[in-house]
Amino acid sequence: MAPALSRSLGASSVAALLPSPSSRGLRRAALVPQGRGAAARCARGVRWQAGRRRMVGVRCDAAVAEKPTEEETAGEKFEYQAEVSRLMDLIVHSLYSHKEVFLRELVSNASDALDKLRFLSVTDPSVLADGGELEIRIKPDQDAGTITITDTGIGMTKDELKDCLGTIAQSGTSKFLKALKENKDLGADNGLIGQFGVGFYSAFLVAKKVVVSTKSPKADKQYVWEAEADSSSYVIKEETDPEKMLTRGTQITLYLRDDDKYEFADPARIQGLVKNYSQFVSFPIYTWQEKSRTVEVEEDEESKEGEEAEGEKKKKKKTITEKYWDWELANETKPIWMKSPKEVEKTEYNEFYKKTFNEFLDPLAYTHFTTEGEVEFRSVLYVPGMAPLSNEEIMNPETKNIRLYVKRVFISDDFDGELFPRYLSFVKGVVDSNDLPLNVSREILQESRIVRIMRKRLVRKTFDMIEEIAEKDDKEDYKKFWESLGKFMKLGCIEDTGNHKRLAPLLRFYSSKHETDLISLDQYVENMPETQKAIYYIATDSLQSAKTAPFLEKLVQKDIEVLYLIEPIDEVAIQNLQTYKEKKFVDISKEDLELGDDDEEKEKESKQEYTLLCDWIKQQLGDKVAKVQISKRLSSSPCVLVSGKFGWSANIERLMKAQTLGDTSSLEFMRGRRIFEINPDHPIIKDLSAACKNEPESTEAKRAVELLYEAALVSSGYTPESPAELGGKIYEMMTMALGGRWGRLDMEKAEASVEADSSEGVATEVIEPSEVRTESDPWKE
Repeated sequence: MAPALSRSLGASSVAALLPSPSSRGLRRAALVPQGRGAAARCARGVRWQAGRRRMVGVRCDAAVAEKPTEEETAGEKFEYQAEVSRLMDLIVHSLYSHKEVFLRELVSNASDALDKLRFLSVTDPSVLADGGELEIRIKPDQDAGTITITDTGIGMTKDELKDCLGTIAQSGTSKFLKALKENKDLGADNGLIGQFGVGFYSAFLVAKKVVVSTKSPKADKQYVWEAEADSSSYVIKEETDPEKMLTRGTQITLYLRDDDKYEFADPARIQGLVKNYSQFVSFPIYTWQEKSRTVEVEEDEESKEGEEAEGEKKKKKKTITEKYWDWELANETKPIWMKSPKEVEKTEYNEFYKKTFNEFLDPLAYTHFTTEGEVEFRSVLYVPGMAPLSNEEIMNPETKNIRLYVKRVFISDDFDGELFPRYLSFVKGVVDSNDLPLNVSREILQESRIVRIMRKRLVRKTFDMIEEIAEKDDKEDYKKFWESLGKFMKLGCIEDTGNHKRLAPLLRFYSSKHETDLISLDQYVENMPETQKAIYYIATDSLQSAKTAPFLEKLVQKDIEVLYLIEPIDEVAIQNLQTYKEKKFVDISKEDLELGDDDEEKEKESKQEYTLLCDWIKQQLGDKVAKVQISKRLSSSPCVLVSGKFGWSANIERLMKAQTLGDTSSLEFMRGRRIFEINPDHPIIKDLSAACKNEPESTEAKRAVELLYEAALVSSGYTPESPAELGGKIYEMMTMALGGRWGRLDMEKAEASVEADSSEGVATEVIEPSEVRTESDPWKE
């Protein structure tokens, strides 16, 4: 089309194509449906032809024609639209994780309505007229499959029904709070719960139909709001039935779905949900419950045969159990965290702990505090009287021990380390805050700066509480705490480097000077001599093996205290601490042990004297050891096997081998090099030194070295590769050592000679069986 156009167009024709001022708007409007791409292509085509014919005017006018007006640059505003049925479906099926939260949301709405009424009654007492007590009543009906929730709160007018229930995600509570803030004379009511405006629609989680009947003190008429679960519309009508009239407040009736009818119409289930979610709501909540009582009734006594009835029949009293339905208060327990700590007795704290967490023992300690400033919250925390029964709870951060409330309404107890680190998961308590960043379903605590600040303060208060137990004059409480929960503190040394300064003073261990009583690191440091520069420890699998370990010999001789780490987690915890009060932790089972008072001259002489022996032993053992050297830590044992500086110790190696999912290929890589240390003052080593010099090829000497090495393996905490082979060597050495002692050989020789004599002097008589029976034969017939 472009070539044809270029051939036929003349100057006049091109001029005719130029739009007049009056027609430019029309032309522009006609070009709009073609889109930006079509308009651009058209403009490029015109400019190209005009360039060939030197028609500059065409190019200029085209540019003027395409210049957008100021209105087009600003653009036109549009409102977001929503498909109501789809939005309702998302709210009902995607917002909440558990169906049971519908009751929490509806009770919270009822509580807000009562709070609003109470607040307004301060300035206008007439709103309370003839309305009865401020309360909430919940009545399930299993036969009809309904739940009715009634409150005596502020109620709603027809316009408020349309505004609050007819507009999704519009919170009446939020609007009320905003009005209060604008009116500074009235102040603000922080007890109101609602904020998102979608809690009411959680009713459709379990209901196929919802009917709301409400009467406001501001209106003369009572209105009814009805909606179906799958509908995008609702109905509002005036209540005309005299039996359904309310004095004031709101009544919500849920017609339950067939699948949820049997679960949520059960009175016991409703009672449990109220106690779990709304136990601490500030207004009384009554539920309709079946009860039983014993009553005495009179019945006619039957007359015996032959007796005539004289006068009136005798009456006999009988006791029977009668069932009846009545209202029962569901939220009897009061939120003690809302009170001042000075107003609460110790017995109240203990009772609250037992009821809330279903415990039977009193807590070891508790703390009650209020935090103000950047973040405001109230909390009561407890240290339980006993450890969790299951060891899995130690490793599981998702415990149910911390119950989170927002304005006294239970939100969640399912946390994955947001409020407490894993090693403090044993702490139980409640946290109530108005500042928590919750998602719309009120089920998930969102990660934020506020949460991090709360976590930091909760952890600090927990440490304060544990330190109070440790500083008591009566040490039995902390001993009980350490026996049941000490592992958690050691786990904290591994996982929480930021709190090492608070964790380390709480640790307790046995030691070479305190084999029956646990001591703290502070006590150890206080008892250290001035010349001691480090804190020494040994890690083993039991207290008995720690006491008898050969590594201790020289340190005990020099009166140096050594900590016994006898639990699997101990060594890893201490290695993560590294130092305490500028004193390094030193493992006495590793090489290069420095005790500070070594005699260099004597060491030099010993090295020169036993260099040949060390080389000979290394030659016999080969790759089993990295090197052989003179020991500084032995006094009575002939030898010991120590670990290298940077590898696993014998204790860690044993633990890693025992892991269910352990990788055997990594054992060789991570295993520390083994160093064979000998005691030059021991007779066995002196004998081997003589053998090395006089008979280096002696078979007995080489076997003695092998046995010495394997014995050192066992005494140093390692596991021999072939225990049966080691046992065989020990038996063989025992046989050689005993060598027929205690007269065994003489006794064997005497027995052998007696047997020889008897075999030569006495002939063996063979008696054949006889077929002749004597008269005295008992078997004779």
